[in-house]
Amino acid sequence: MTDKCTGCAESQEKAKELQKIIAKYKDTRGALIPVLHEAQEVYGYLPLEVQREIANQLDIPLAEVYGVVSFYTQFSINPKGKYRINVCMGTACYVKGANEILDKFRTRLSVDVGECTDDQKFSLDACRCIGACGLAPVVTINDEVYGKLVPDDVDDILDKYEEL
Repeated sequence: MTDKCTGCAESQEKAKELQKIIAKYKDTRGALIPVLHEAQEVYGYLPLEVQREIANQLDIPLAEVYGVVSFYTQFSINPKGKYRINVCMGTACYVKGANEILDKFRTRLSVDVGECTDDQKFSLDACRCIGACGLAPVVTINDEVYGKLVPDDVDDILDKYEEL
């Protein structure tokens, strides 16, 4: 079996799961946000095709679905990497150099905020305060927290994950 066929099987399985999610909420008032949350758990993000299917099945305009997806920061229209990097841009982190750290990640990974590396290993995001101001500037990679960073720390951090 080729990789392409494996991808098709995986895609078909995800589509079936999406149909189950939609069916579970079909007659529930205010179902859009729970459907989007569960769909994102299945796909890892909310591509336009998924948004279109949700809109069609829930009989709501695609513009409404997209409006919700683009308004709430917990939803993503871009794929996420195996290692999801979040650079805190809250006031304490920003004042202590978070912007320079974010720039270093951008340069090293050759991606911008909201993007994923071609190999799907890393995605880069900036977020508001994560509540670790005493460790500013702070970066999280999945559930790992890195604090009191300087731009020179970025290479060592990424090297650790590239070896995994």
